[in-house]
Amino acid sequence: MAKEKDLIKVRPLDDRVIVEPLEAEDKSAGGILLPDAAKQKPQRGRVLAVGPGRLRDDGQRTAVAVAKGDEVVYGRYAGSDVEVDGREIKILRESDILAKLTK
Repeated sequence: MAKEKDLIKVRPLDDRVIVEPLEAEDKSAGGILLPDAAKQKPQRGRVLAVGPGRLRDDGQRTAVAVAKGDEVVYGRYAGSDVEVDGREIKILRESDILAKLTK
C-alpha cells in the first residue's frame, strides 16, 4: 500500500518529470546556522512521476532515463514550480535534469 504522501494527482506528459524538491540546508559547510533569507533554492529532489517519453518522428517513444524514486540534481531555475494539494512540486523536462544520484 502506497503512503498517502507518495500519491500525486498529476500525470506528466512526454519527457516531463515531476520532482519534489528536497529541503534546503539549514547549516553552512562551516556549521553556521542559516536564516531563511540566506538559503539557496534547492537543486536536488526526488522523482515522483515520469512521463512516457518523447514521441519521435517515426511514432516510437524514447525511454526516460530516470524512474520514480530516483534522487536527481537539476538546474537552479529549471522547470516550473507548481502547488498540488498543498505540496510544492517541480515539473521538469528530462533535459533539465543534470544528474541522477547513486547510493
